[in-house]
Amino acid sequence: MNKLIATLIAGLFATAAFAQTPATAPAAPAAVKAEAKEAKTDAKATAKETKAEVKAEAKTAKVEAEAKKDVAVAKADEKADKADAHAKAHKTKAKAHAKAVKAEAAAAPAPVVTK
Repeated sequence: MNKLIATLIAGLFATAAFAQTPATAPAAPAAVKAEAKEAKTDAKATAKETKAEVKAEAKTAKVEAEAKKDVAVAKADEKADKADAHAKAHKTKAKAHAKAVKAEAAAAPAPVVTK
């Protein structure tokens, strides 16, 4: 009976020792979980940076487009002003020519018609 009790006690110690070894195994999933959380945080930070860069590029493109539009409007205004000045000069020249013709007609004596 002593052998039987000794075997049972040895078996009890063996099962107790075996039951305690998996206790360290859950620590590994915690490390994996921490790594996954860190990877998720890094991914979020990268996505945030990328989003900020895209937003900045879009804003820059919008400002450039507005600047180009302003330049185009300024050029169109300049062209219109130039056309107006040209038309005004042409009108002034036409008036001057008409005035000169009228003055020349007034200065010249009327032709004498003989019958």
